[in-house]
Amino acid sequence: MHFICQMKRSTLIALLFGSLTAITCFLPWMSIESKDLLITGMDTTGTKFGKPGLLHLILAGIYTIFTLVPKAWGQRANLLVIAVNAAWCLRNFLLLSACSGGECPVRLYGFYLLLISSIGMMVATLFTKKEEGRK
Repeated sequence: MHFICQMKRSTLIALLFGSLTAITCFLPWMSIESKDLLITGMDTTGTKFGKPGLLHLILAGIYTIFTLVPKAWGQRANLLVIAVNAAWCLRNFLLLSACSGGECPVRLYGFYLLLISSIGMMVATLFTKKEEGRK
């Protein structure tokens, strides 16, 4: 508890967005009404999407670790992680919900929360200041 009290507000917000990204992988992303399917990031039964939320889980874990590192290189490494996460989020948002064969999936709240949390991770990392130099 003492460790949490010493963290900066921006670090706590960054951890919140990282956790939200991981949680949204298990929330409903889309609904394909003609096949009566509910698609999440980890359960795409009935489609050929694979598990698109798995990479988000991995990246959120790496993001959390680098957020807790109190050095400038941790923040720089986080820039790479959030760039990959944002690209993967955009890819999922555009590709998975595209209309195919006359069927258009309905985007659900999990997809929008994923987009918001990925953008939030990016903003939180850009506004988190770490110590510079060697010690």
